[in-house]
Amino acid sequence: MFASLLSVRALLVAIFMLMAGSGFLATLIAIRLEEAGAGALVIGLVATAYFAGLMLGALRVTPLIVRVGHIRAFAAFVSIYSASSLTYAVVDYWPIWIALRFIDGFVMSGVFVCLESWLNRVAQPNNRSAILAAYMIALYSGQALGQFLLNLQDNAPSLPFMLSAILLSLTILPVVLTRIAQPVMEDISPFSLPRLYDASPLGFVGVLATGLMMGAFYGLGAVFAQRIGLPLALVALFTSSVIAGGVVLQYPLGILSDRFDRRRVIVGSMLATAAICAALAFAEGRLAVFVPGALFGGFAFALYPLCVAHANDHLDESERIGASSGLVLVYSAGAVAGPLMGSLAMGVLGPAGLFAAIGAVSLLAALFGLWRSAIASPVPAEDQQPFVGLPRTSPAAAVLESETSDGTEQDAAS
Repeated sequence: MFASLLSVRALLVAIFMLMAGSGFLATLIAIRLEEAGAGALVIGLVATAYFAGLMLGALRVTPLIVRVGHIRAFAAFVSIYSASSLTYAVVDYWPIWIALRFIDGFVMSGVFVCLESWLNRVAQPNNRSAILAAYMIALYSGQALGQFLLNLQDNAPSLPFMLSAILLSLTILPVVLTRIAQPVMEDISPFSLPRLYDASPLGFVGVLATGLMMGAFYGLGAVFAQRIGLPLALVALFTSSVIAGGVVLQYPLGILSDRFDRRRVIVGSMLATAAICAALAFAEGRLAVFVPGALFGGFAFALYPLCVAHANDHLDESERIGASSGLVLVYSAGAVAGPLMGSLAMGVLGPAGLFAAIGAVSLLAALFGLWRSAIASPVPAEDQQPFVGLPRTSPAAAVLESETSDGTEQDAAS
């Protein structure tokens, strides 16, 4: 296993540096807009632009990568992101920032497709699970640690943007110097939305709801923290605690879903998320949000892979890649609408409106799950596909996830 991880160390270093350099930008941009007096709706529009770019990129970047190759495409995408990061420090005008965030999302989608298809090229049946786990650790640890770069702006407001550009530029080095052969891109055709819903109504609705919730949090979570009175250092700690919670609880919930009716775990996680959101909305005291924040991340982050696993339970092996790819796009569509939903709720209810809206979405999705549980028979535990933790990144992750969740390959990996 260790040798297999060494074989992809350049890609793992690249994703860690990429997320360290870019993962805090959403938080930083939201804080800057808030300090400049922009309303929640403007902040939501800027966040929505990123997810819109991410969704369009998932549909459009593959032909470019095929035409110029992974290394050139990766270098181009990251260079554009690095230049965009510096532009935020030069141009302080929110309509331009909307355009920049759209570009950021588009090129980030290309970066994810490059890295994940490369990992698919290297992964084998006996190491696929280990590679996927290491990829997730590198991704989320980079994102969590990068939040603390927010603390460097007190005396030099442009410094975080500059550090972002430096880290992103350095991200190119391990990739352009790697000796890993460039992969052949797979033609992934996502399911149509009606077909995807027919295959797994709860999987479809659960992923859409998760996109709404996480899009709202990533777009406005920092604004919530700032408006309840947290200083900048604690804003960074709050966002990091949510991400860390998402990593810690994902696999325990996945193991439970493998042993019992997965719908119960999904509905239970949704109900827990709704309850935690209520606690966050009515939290009194600046320090009262950290434990609920970590728990929110734990349950909310787990919903996407749980719903994908539930969808896979109702599909043949040949259908899983297309369905998982389609679910990535469904998640992205929800994430596009999430910041707008959150901003409207905050405009009406104040800071508490963010988690009131997220909790309402989670509660409605839980009620839908209860209805589906009442009218449809469960998949027997022995027939369920093994849970696989996975990021909400690009359709290329669907290949790695679907092949990892195949029962034969799991046996070979154990």
